[in-house]
Amino acid sequence: MNHIFAIITALLLAAPVFSAETAPTAAAPEAARAIFAGGCFWCMEHPFDILPGVISTTSGYIGGHKLNPSYQEVSAGSTGHTEAVEIVFDPQRVSYQKLLEVFWRNIDPTDAGGQFVDRGSQYRSGIFYFDEMQRQQAEQSKAELAKTGPFKRPIVTEIVPATIFYPAETYHQDYYRENPLRYKYYRFNSGRDQFLDKVWGKDRSH
Repeated sequence: MNHIFAIITALLLAAPVFSAETAPTAAAPEAARAIFAGGCFWCMEHPFDILPGVISTTSGYIGGHKLNPSYQEVSAGSTGHTEAVEIVFDPQRVSYQKLLEVFWRNIDPTDAGGQFVDRGSQYRSGIFYFDEMQRQQAEQSKAELAKTGPFKRPIVTEIVPATIFYPAETYHQDYYRENPLRYKYYRFNSGRDQFLDKVWGKDRSH
């Protein structure tokens, strides 16, 4: 009898004990991805980094034909890639629609030859969708911008399926944080802010 009691006691002591602090919680929703191209990727990280719900931004290359392209190859226009940013976000906190709104307000969607001072297809604007929902929302937002937006010229930003995204070299990541003086100098001379302020005013976060 004492032997059985000892076994039961040992089992009870070994069993996990849950409290309000240790009880298992439901798994967090999976993060989602979005990829946008808006010219120089240095300038496209910050508008998304400041959005609540955005987990990370990564500068890189997409839309070309060469495997593992380098910055020198992409910037020369020989690979078919465009500079882009990959955004990892929590869809419970920020919607894909919100990301689209920020995207449109940080580019010139009527420029088919590049963006601002950066010329060539390697700086073309684009939305690279991962599923049908993203495609539909991108197409709808583009049509709405063409209908009600401030632009008189056609919206030429491409909307295409996402292909392989190659992260850019380490020195390009978070450039606006790591090299603030060089970044501000480049950005001012690019003409981006002058154009965007004229079109949208100072607030381009929504």
